[in-house]
Amino acid sequence: MNFNKTSESEEQQTLIEWATVMARKYPEYSLLFHIPNGGARSKATAGKLKAEGVKTGVPDLFLPVARAGFHGLFIELKVKPNKTTENQDKWIAALKEQGYKVEVCYGWREASKVLDEYIKSH
Repeated sequence: MNFNKTSESEEQQTLIEWATVMARKYPEYSLLFHIPNGGARSKATAGKLKAEGVKTGVPDLFLPVARAGFHGLFIELKVKPNKTTENQDKWIAALKEQGYKVEVCYGWREASKVLDEYIKSH
C-alpha cells in the first residue's frame, strides 16, 4: 500500500492554500476558484445541480485573469495515474478554441508552477 498517495481533493486544497499565501504578493491569485462539477452526489442533488447549469467535464479550477493573449487560465488537476476523460478532453479543446489557456496538472506543485508562470507573463 502507498500511504503517501494523496487525493485530488487534498492536492487541490494544498494548491488553494498556496495561492492564498501567494495573493499577498500577487493579488490576482485571490481570484482563483474551484468549479464543483465532479464528485459523488445523491440523484436529487445531481439533478438539481444539472438544472442549475453544472456540466461534467469542466476543468477543476479557473483563474479569471487575462495574460499573454489569453482570457484566463483553467486547470484540470489530477493525481497519477488518473487521466482526463473524453468529456474533459472535449471541454479542454473547446475552451482553448475560445482563447483560454488550459492545462492538465498532476499535483499541486505542477499546478503552482503553471499558475506562477501565467501570473508573471504579459
